Amino acid sequence: MTQTTKPARKGIQSLVTGFEVIDFLVRAGRPVPLREIATGTGLSPSKLQFYLVSLVEVRVVHQDPATGFYGLGSYTLQLGIAGLQQFDIFEATRTHLDAFAARHGHSMFLGVWGNEGPTVIYRARGQQGGSLMELRLGAVLPVLRSALGQLFLAHLPERITKDHIIQELKAGVNMPRLDDVPQSDAEIAARNAAILEQGISRCRGGMLSDHTSLSAPVFDYRGKIVAGVTLMAPLSAVDDDPDSAMASDLRDTAQAISREAGQNSIHYLDI
Repeated sequence: MTQTTKPARKGIQSLVTGFEVIDFLVRAGRPVPLREIATGTGLSPSKLQFYLVSLVEVRVVHQDPATGFYGLGSYTLQLGIAGLQQFDIFEATRTHLDAFAARHGHSMFLGVWGNEGPTVIYRARGQQGGSLMELRLGAVLPVLRSALGQLFLAHLPERITKDHIIQELKAGVNMPRLDDVPQSDAEIAARNAAILEQGISRCRGGMLSDHTSLSAPVFDYRGKIVAGVTLMAPLSAVDDDPDSAMASDLRDTAQAISREAGQNSIHYLDI
């Protein structure tokens, strides 16, 4: 019995071409003349004119009556707002975390900054992970002794995190010293700088002595952190170096979610 290849689905090429024009205007970041759009899209000026007439008619593109230049129209703003309103960080992240846990076998969780600090709102259990299940949904994690907490410290304004830092520094005076847990303002500043440079945070032994965790940031369309995706696993079961393949995949996963949230306005034509 021979296998048959499922034929590729056919779409409307003119619609794709129209979005190539829109995408060029997005990247241009300013109104541009017709000849510049033609050069950027590879369309002849005469063919391009047909697309621009239709796009102007539906308010996706606007032509400046004084200069004749073309830019994004008013309807694109409505589309953007509608997209943001419909975006659900929980739904967008769940599929990615489940896939990561299945791919590597380690447990994952999604955390946001809540009223009390770093808060767990979703868990994905890997085949090798059981300890993560001790973290109940709604659990609030420390800012100094967790990878998620340290991630938020590095990305949020100090006015938001200051009280948490003061409280935990006082509480940590009599606790065993750990290399991955800062114990002074200077150490916090140094760790923040490292996290921002590496794009990931790590905390060994902060919550469970024989476990490590890595956390990567999810950004919204403003470039502001909205969540952290975190891997937790036994120290003996994972390479937790910030430059490891595991850390790289975690960063890629967080970046994929960020793109869905509108960060950098990465367009589908880049895929």
